[in-house]
This record gives sequence, C-alpha cells and structure tokens, in this order.
Amino acid sequence: MSDPGTQAVGSGSRIIDAKVIVTCPGRNFVTLKLTTADGATGVGDATLNGRELAVASYLQDHVCPALIGRDSARIEDTWQYLYKGAYWRRGPVTMTAIAAVDTALWDIKGKLAGLPVYELLGGRARDGVTVYGHANGRDIPEVLDEVASYLDLGYKAVRVQVGVPGLPATYGVSDDKLFYEPAVAGVVPTEATWSTTRYLRFVPGLFKAVREKHGFDFHLLHDVHHRLTPIEAARLGKRVEEFQLYWLEDPTPAESQDAFRLIRQHTTTPIAVGEVFNSIWDCQQLITEQLIDFIRATVVHAGGITHLRRIFNLAELYQVRSGSHGATDLSPVCMAAALHLDLAIPNFGLQEYMRHTAATDEVFPHSYWFADGYLHPGETPGLGVDID
Repeated sequence: MSDPGTQAVGSGSRIIDAKVIVTCPGRNFVTLKLTTADGATGVGDATLNGRELAVASYLQDHVCPALIGRDSARIEDTWQYLYKGAYWRRGPVTMTAIAAVDTALWDIKGKLAGLPVYELLGGRARDGVTVYGHANGRDIPEVLDEVASYLDLGYKAVRVQVGVPGLPATYGVSDDKLFYEPAVAGVVPTEATWSTTRYLRFVPGLFKAVREKHGFDFHLLHDVHHRLTPIEAARLGKRVEEFQLYWLEDPTPAESQDAFRLIRQHTTTPIAVGEVFNSIWDCQQLITEQLIDFIRATVVHAGGITHLRRIFNLAELYQVRSGSHGATDLSPVCMAAALHLDLAIPNFGLQEYMRHTAATDEVFPHSYWFADGYLHPGETPGLGVDID
C-alpha cells in the first residue's frame, strides 16, 4: 500500500473534491461524488437502509478528507488504504462507505478509458442480465394475478410472497406492487406479529397454486427473511422440493454459518443468502463448504465492485452462483454497478430488480434498461449513471 504523500502529483486523475449528497424523493439515498483534477467525476452509492446518516457522517468526517490528492486510478490501493488504515475493519457502516469510494473510482476509470465498466472487468460473459421481479398479494389468488403480470412483462424469474391468514401483516406484501418499497421510513424498527406454525402450514400451498396455474417454464423464488430455525427451514425446503424453487432465500439467520449444514442435510431445495453480508469472511464457510447455492451480497454493502468480485471469484471455485440483492433501498447507482459486474462474471445466477419510481429515476439518470426479462447496463463510459 502506497503512502499518499509519495504519489505523483502531475496526474490529471488526482481527486480534488469529494462530496456527500443525501437526497431522494420519499427516502434517503446517500451518494458520494468524486471529482478529479482533469474534471472527471464518479458516483458511488453509500445507502445503508435505516442507518443512512451514519454512513454519510463516516464519509464526510473521516473518508473524504483522506481522499483528496489520491490518484483515482489506484483503485485497489485506495481500497486497502481505507479498509486497513482505519484499524477498525469490516462492519456495515465502514464497508458501505468503502463501497461508495470504490464504485466512484471504477466510474471515473471507465470514463477516462472511454469504456463501460464491464469492459474493464474482462468484457461480456453474457448478452444481458437476467432479473427477477416481486409478485406479492394478500392472498393466493392475488399473487397468481401478480405472477401473470410479471410474466406478461417478459420476466423469466419471479419471487412470490403472500399474506398468511391470521397474521396482521406479512413480510414482502405491499399495496404498491410494481414499486414495492421494503424500507420503512425513519430509524425506529417496526414490530410485527409472527407465527412459524401458520407460515409453514400455509406457504407450500402458494407454490403449488403458482405451478398449477403458471407452470414450470420460469424461475420461482421465495424469501423466508431469516424467520426460521435451521430445522424448520429444512422441513420447509424438503416439503416444497416438488415445486422446483430456483432458490429459498434467507431461510435462517446467517450469523452461524454452520447452521446451514443442517438445512443442507435434509433438502435439495437451493439456498440463497447474503444480502446483509459485508465481507468475504461473512460467507467464507458457506461457500467453501457448499452450504449455499447463491450468494446475495451486493456492491453497496460488501465493499464495492472490488470486494464483491473477490466474493464471486471465491464462489466460482465452489459452484456457487451470484444472486445480488437489488431492492429499491439501493439507489440506481448501485444497480448500475451491479449490472456491470453481473455481465462480466462467469458464475452469474440472477439479479434482483425492484423498479425505482419515475421521480427516483429523474434524480439518478441512467443508461441501463430492461427488455424481455433482462437488464442491460448500456454502453456509456463508466457506470452510465449520475445524480442530478
């Protein structure tokens, strides 16, 4: 790792300004915008749902002053500088801040090279990025109608969530179907009534109804959202094998990676986990012991493009595929970065895609686009996204 003071000062790619922007219609997105001496700019997403201002402060008070004068071309060097230099490593706030810097530097490098970022990562490994949408409803008939709507839009993969009878609210069920917002405004966590017994009794019927109505010619997904014990998750996975889920997401909390061994021993239903992971160490055992099938870590929460690529490289060795988180509490900057990485890696699986509202898209103009079940990052140099 270099000493910033010894870097060449004649380079036009030296960072001269680092600005933290907290804004978006209806919620907070945190965006870092870097500017170099030659006028190039790059943006990075630093949104940590529910703790956005903690990351904004970390960037503004600690990271931005350390970036001034650094060579924007030295992405790996800067990543190591920020990760090891603070002594207190990892954690969601630190890694989200590092991700913002890293993503912005890749954006700048692409612009200076005149190439989209995916070309800098090795070029295309596929023509487009397969994405999945979110079909949800208060009851099974409503979910079936929503699945039909997504299939009509060309989606080749759909996640299904349904209200559980007897529970006042159920995760993943919302009034606004196309622009579903998983993040709740404010900093006070919400509380909800839960019944594992009711859920396990009811949800297999949802998958049965979907397959009977819409068949097997698309990928079917479901999110448990960390609510089951390992043996409960194993029971569910075993019971729904006949419906051929593409994955069962977050079946149990992943703080204990070894817990997934119990699930694996009892079911062949594929398992996906990792949207709350911050580093390769959070998933090392899950990957190397093949306890999961899809790793859902994302650019903004796992240290940026540089570190997420390390995670995906490790996963490739053990036939674990990517399935990056892509909810609306991640900004279009993160989505753009994810698409470039998705396009280049050999072990891509699926990309979550929750559509942002027209107002959000206006704040973050971007070149990525959706067609026939795929997202395409576009050919604009850099990430192809900016903040107005």
